Amino acid sequence: MAETDNINMASAMAAFEAKNFAQAMMLFMPFAKEGDMDAQHRVAIMLQNGLGVAQNCEEALKWMKASADQGYAIAQHGIGFMYMEGECAEQDQAEAFKWFEKAADQGLVGSMTTLAMMYEEGKGVAQDMDRAKEWYAKAGF
Repeated sequence: MAETDNINMASAMAAFEAKNFAQAMMLFMPFAKEGDMDAQHRVAIMLQNGLGVAQNCEEALKWMKASADQGYAIAQHGIGFMYMEGECAEQDQAEAFKWFEKAADQGLVGSMTTLAMMYEEGKGVAQDMDRAKEWYAKAGF
């Protein structure tokens, strides 16, 4: 990454953290298009929630999936919730489970807890209290 890219990414992060989402979107988009998975994830969040831009579920799902497909755990968790809740994606518990499992396998505690709950309730996977207890234990509960 060139020095100017580092400055622009820092500016994008600062705008996002300051909740100046219109500017953050403008600054993150070139990085997202270049394949930066964090930028893709943040663009997806802004599109999903209409932050600084009009809400656009189709684009939000596209960018979240692009980031998740690269192995970005937080995006895998995010797309899992999109499928679990039917928000910006067709509700699909089995698809949600698949994405939460990918994130959990990378150590994301929130995904581990969600998997445990899904096993406990039999959502997207056959109910299995032993597996639920295993995931709760991995998550530190």
